Amino acid sequence: MSSPRLDAAYAQTALTEADKERLSELIAEWQLLSDLSFADLILWVPKRKDYQSWPEGFIATAHIRPTTAPTVFAHDVIGDELNWGDNPRLDQALSQGDIVRDSEPEQVGELLIKEETVPVLYEGHIIAVISRHRDAVQMRSASRLEINYREVAHKIYRMISEGTFPIQNSIYRAESAPRVGDGLIRIDSNASVVYASPNARSALSRAGWDVELEDQVFGTVLESIASSTGEATDETWSAIFSGKNLRRTDLDNGRAILDLLIIPLVEAGDRIGAIVLVRDVTELRRRDRALLTKDATIREIHHRVKNNLQTVSALLRLQSRRVEDPEASQALAEAVRRVASIAIVHETLSTSSAETVLFDEVYDRIIRNAIELSERPVQHMKTGNFGIFGAQQATPLALVITELIHNSLEHGLATTGDLLRVEVSVADSNVVVKVIDNGVGLPEGFNYKGSANLGLQIVRTLTENELKGNIELVRIDGETQAILTFPVKKDSL
Repeated sequence: MSSPRLDAAYAQTALTEADKERLSELIAEWQLLSDLSFADLILWVPKRKDYQSWPEGFIATAHIRPTTAPTVFAHDVIGDELNWGDNPRLDQALSQGDIVRDSEPEQVGELLIKEETVPVLYEGHIIAVISRHRDAVQMRSASRLEINYREVAHKIYRMISEGTFPIQNSIYRAESAPRVGDGLIRIDSNASVVYASPNARSALSRAGWDVELEDQVFGTVLESIASSTGEATDETWSAIFSGKNLRRTDLDNGRAILDLLIIPLVEAGDRIGAIVLVRDVTELRRRDRALLTKDATIREIHHRVKNNLQTVSALLRLQSRRVEDPEASQALAEAVRRVASIAIVHETLSTSSAETVLFDEVYDRIIRNAIELSERPVQHMKTGNFGIFGAQQATPLALVITELIHNSLEHGLATTGDLLRVEVSVADSNVVVKVIDNGVGLPEGFNYKGSANLGLQIVRTLTENELKGNIELVRIDGETQAILTFPVKKDSL
């Protein structure tokens, strides 16, 4: 909730950190209150040094517009200030701690607007005042839905003035929580349905309830349609939806999946009923399950590819042991190494929920295996991080890095030198990787493009065709550098 603009406003108030947190919780329920009221809501905080000082006026710190009715204020009112006496209803709500209703409508532009004010009580202090602005003409021809919504709104505003709303440790402050427009059911203190909105009735009908909802005990209704729920519970539906406690749960009976949220209503400490927000999330949950199944299938495919590559690697290793020709044995060993590099990428993908690879983990395994197989002791240094790459780039990159490292170990550091450095940098969507050794160096007149070395041919082909980049081999200050440059694809992060 914190922002420079809001912090500047709060600097003129007596609000403590606990007060600010309470207002943050209230604003989290902003849309519910606005939609039930069919009204714009403005939160006014008194300007004063402390709670013993008489306020100089008010400053607007929050504003919400309803989704159930046209807005009253097209402009942003946050930051507006009023002096004490400019709005008697705000003054009265703050000084007396009462909800001020039945004010005379006032003309605002083309609309005739009625304003009501609600004090926000917290820990014995009135820390703010809500002003509620709605179209007086629309109120004259209210439907049954609008009447019930407003009655519920009045009860919640009464709770705000008594300090019992928002409910502590609320579990429904999330974008995915059911909203008023999804469906609303109003129950009395006996948990019987007093009113159900058309959307709520439609949602229950899809779940299998085909008779009138009103006058039914809501928990009994749920028990009758919840033949097989998706989530086991130690409580009955009647206990969960008795209206005593704030609860949120899914009902899944195979026909439909309903997201149910019950909000208790209290007055003067007594339970007077509750509202239940109902949202049909059948298609949403099924899509989520389908995506989870797809992700699991993709991970299983990568796991099986990794296993198959390891099998191929093992077979090649066995074959190399039976070959007497040193060159053939060396060629098979190089093939084993290349297959293993690809397997590492697929192993990483098999444990990820996305088709991306944290390549630094792949690199760590590649360099560890390479150092272990080196015939001479070699120090290794790495600067910079690769980051995350998509699967299409990770596989060729793993092969290129493997070839460059082994080329340094087998040729550059075969007889002299003891240091292998890898430097990684990312700039302007391009990745630059330098594999550097202080070994024997390149032969006189060496041209890697014309080299018959299979490893370098693989590097060139993968760099140009798969990574869409380029590679250079140079000798600088007594060090051989293989400089790989390539652009990051959109599927990389």
